[in-house]
Amino acid sequence: MIKIAPSILSADFANLERDIHRISAADYVHVDVMDGMFVPNISIGIPVVKSIRPTTSLPLDVHLMIEQPVRYVEQFCDAGADLVTCHVEADTEENLRAALEKIRAKGKKPGIVLKPKTPASAVLPFIDMVDIILVMTVEPGFGGQKFMADMMPKVQTIRGYIDAMNPGCELEVDGGVDPATAPICIANGANVLVAGSSVYQAEDIPARIAQLRG
Repeated sequence: MIKIAPSILSADFANLERDIHRISAADYVHVDVMDGMFVPNISIGIPVVKSIRPTTSLPLDVHLMIEQPVRYVEQFCDAGADLVTCHVEADTEENLRAALEKIRAKGKKPGIVLKPKTPASAVLPFIDMVDIILVMTVEPGFGGQKFMADMMPKVQTIRGYIDAMNPGCELEVDGGVDPATAPICIANGANVLVAGSSVYQAEDIPARIAQLRG
């Protein structure tokens, strides 16, 4: 089944609870955490994750765009994250493995993320440790960017790795996902689609979520 993870980065932050309720037909709530160092933008952190946790029964899919995520993964788990994804570019392999182990020890689902310029092979040291792999189809840091179709060979390659080495792992894409690009992502092996503006700018949000699922 294709899962949809609307990004609350595109929600109205003055009405965040309302806007999380508006995506109740989705599968995950995607939460973009940015520290102003790993990416050139600052978004939200642990207090917001904690405050939105009681507002929804959907799993919180927390994407850490932060330096050295090992410092904070346990706090995000304690705040209510269900899936926590860390960028392979954000720290050493040793520290990233430690971060993934901490997430798993908290009973949550660990994952890794790749920026557009990072090769598919970067997932291999971690593939046996994760429940989800996220491929960025835009440069991380800002919403509303154009979908990078040239990331699809990477998605295909990682799908092959997953099928061979960790079949239970989910493959997520994030960036520029809309009704035109969603089928392309699915055809190349993705089964979780992050969509921000495409969902929140739709006149009928449940219908848009169903449309993205295909």
